[in-house]
Amino acid sequence: MKWRNQVLALICLLVFAALGVLYFQNWVVQKPFGIILFIGEGLTAQRMGAVRVYIGGADSPLAMDGLEFSARLRNHSADFAVPDSGAAASALATGTKVKNGTISVTEAGGALKTILEIAHEEGRATGIVTDGALTNATLAAFYAHASSTKQPQQFASTLIESGAVEIALGGGAAEFEQQKLDAGHVRVVHNLPELEQVSGGQQPRLLGLFAPNDLPFTEEVAARTEKPSLADMVRRAIQLLQVNRRGYLLIVNAHLMASAAWQNLGERTLRETAELDRAVQFGRQYAGKNAGIIVCGDVAIGGMSVNGYPFRYDSGVAILGLNSAGQPWVTWATGPNGGKSGPGELPGSHDLSALEPAAIQYPSAVNSLEDPIANATGLRMENLGGTMDSTQIFAIIRDAL
Repeated sequence: MKWRNQVLALICLLVFAALGVLYFQNWVVQKPFGIILFIGEGLTAQRMGAVRVYIGGADSPLAMDGLEFSARLRNHSADFAVPDSGAAASALATGTKVKNGTISVTEAGGALKTILEIAHEEGRATGIVTDGALTNATLAAFYAHASSTKQPQQFASTLIESGAVEIALGGGAAEFEQQKLDAGHVRVVHNLPELEQVSGGQQPRLLGLFAPNDLPFTEEVAARTEKPSLADMVRRAIQLLQVNRRGYLLIVNAHLMASAAWQNLGERTLRETAELDRAVQFGRQYAGKNAGIIVCGDVAIGGMSVNGYPFRYDSGVAILGLNSAGQPWVTWATGPNGGKSGPGELPGSHDLSALEPAAIQYPSAVNSLEDPIANATGLRMENLGGTMDSTQIFAIIRDAL
């Protein structure tokens, strides 16, 4: 009789355990431990197509292609059909449209709480990573509030004083004052070996300052000695943030792809976009399956196009320079490569034998009217799809916190 009672108790225990697992899987809200938002400045569907060809031919898969949810984003600002970088990022950061020239403030000037500030208040570890300056308008929209995007020193002070960001890795060292760093009890590292030596429990706040302004471009090998790549910074940020038992939120800004586009430098633009894709691959690898990852563009920049008929397996330099007819593969809508009209020529016309010509001359390429894209994977990311407003990125992340 005794053994029967033991068997019955064991059966009941197994049944309750199975019901508990079933309940957890189907009724308890599961949320990602880590949430990573990658922002590619200038990332559009056209740019992704060009990068595929550049890295290995039309069939080359990108890490971003492996994210199962995708959408096109309506990205107008509060006052213009085409946003600037600060307004575009503010929509992602706050879920609210703001005016061009401002970051994360209402039209009356009031501060809008950002998703990074919300994550910090809810106990998640927070981090920001960029291959540009930590004080650029795109990243500042997640931790600062200002009626002007052109105050990098103020953004640097806010980053240190607010305490909402625990790990910040990138460039922009020229904007940070040593006195404030000391007062903020922030550990500062200056190169990749120093970054690799940091352990999760050593310092509650970490600042990586790897260049006075933006980091060097990927192909500038000598200048990049001992400097981390975007993928390196993503890897180390994940490793350091994930020691927090309540999870983390990491914002990654691929800025060099915009810097290259502003200069009408096609190969650099494609190469730095490929670097974003490599960082996404690292993010998926190190964050693991229990993570939610979004990769999105903010604005379209410069109207870059790869024209004509490259062969299916053409790649690299095969789609740069001039084609067999002596015409440029890569063209731009605006930027410093614009030609000047001669006698009898149409305004904006120029020598088509020039490499990467721009239709309209500007000191630097300007933003253009085109939908950025967003791809996502992981827990709580299934609401990304179709054509949606860029402010919905905020809502998706807020729901996943």
